[in-house]
Amino acid sequence: MLKNTVFAFLLVFGLGACQQQATQPTSSAQASTSAAKYYYPGEGDNWKHKKPEEVGLDAALLQQAVEWAKTQETTQIEKDFSTQKDIFGEPLGPLPATRANTNGIILKDGYIVAEWGDTKAADPTYSVAKSFLSTILGLTIDKGMIDDIHDPVAKYVHDGGYNSEHNSKITWEHHARQTSEWQGEMWGKKDDFIGKEAFGRGERKPREIQEPGTFYEYNDTRINRFALSLLRLWEKPLPEVLEDEIMDPIDASETWKWVPYKNSVVEINGKQMPSVSGGTRWGGGLWISARDEARFGYLFLRNGRWEDKQLVSEQWVKDATTSRGPVGPDYGYLWWLNTEGKAWPDAPTTSYAALGAGQNTVWVDPKHDIVIVWRWHDGKQNELFKRVLAAVKE
Repeated sequence: MLKNTVFAFLLVFGLGACQQQATQPTSSAQASTSAAKYYYPGEGDNWKHKKPEEVGLDAALLQQAVEWAKTQETTQIEKDFSTQKDIFGEPLGPLPATRANTNGIILKDGYIVAEWGDTKAADPTYSVAKSFLSTILGLTIDKGMIDDIHDPVAKYVHDGGYNSEHNSKITWEHHARQTSEWQGEMWGKKDDFIGKEAFGRGERKPREIQEPGTFYEYNDTRINRFALSLLRLWEKPLPEVLEDEIMDPIDASETWKWVPYKNSVVEINGKQMPSVSGGTRWGGGLWISARDEARFGYLFLRNGRWEDKQLVSEQWVKDATTSRGPVGPDYGYLWWLNTEGKAWPDAPTTSYAALGAGQNTVWVDPKHDIVIVWRWHDGKQNELFKRVLAAVKE
């Protein structure tokens, strides 16, 4: 997998509160019990299907939901990505020549109960990548590389990005909640989002910068700064971290890749390393299939455990998907929440999602043991969730 990512990079650009530690089962008997409790898909296509009625779903209602979803092709991102620059501004990284049509997969108790479209197409997933970055932060804390999420980033990263009085106050949690208010420029994009050429329709009006932690703004420049800070700590490319710690253990395919920008390269320990982005706003980003995203969503549904291994701590899963107070929307650590029932009125308040433009959706519903991945649709997530949940037999 890593070879594919690095090859793509070289080909395109020609560049040579403290969290608890992830706990392992205390005995082989406990591990076996945990692994046996839930179904986990095998490698590749070794993923069992079950008829809806076998897992407590009304087959006719579920099929109606799927047929409706098939009609909801996105109108935002053209198949050839020709609207990209107008929407987001001048790209910094590559984009595919084309993308798949709307597609999706529904899991119940880990089994595939519905699937439509090309769920194996490894397409850009835009800001769904932010929830993957969040998971790398969780791993960083689990492994003791960060003592406390409330620590200033400047305590760990000394590359000049946090030298100013303002930036020195920014904590890891601020980055994860998009309340950092980090000031500066990353890879040619400024934090203020001012300028039609650089930011397209995403251009912002000038405003006063607030104290870190007091103001929410969805801001990819700051997220890219966050990604670089994580790279500084790991001292190896984040795609390698994700592959070793998450994607290989959950038996993801070999098709995903995290594509950097043409200019997002830094030197660490004498080696040139790409720093990846938290989305595809300016090209690049995480290119991944719906099937692999379903595995990632299922890992979170199982509280960070895959078979007999705790890949990311249960505490991190809980913390990342818990509301953090009045600043900003219903948002955890780079995961979208439904705590107040405003995001998806017909879904459980305990459900949460990774969301990206286009629309790209990985929705996790612990109450009903359901994961839904829905790609390239027109943004009516609640309508699909409502239809699928109507199929759940009481």
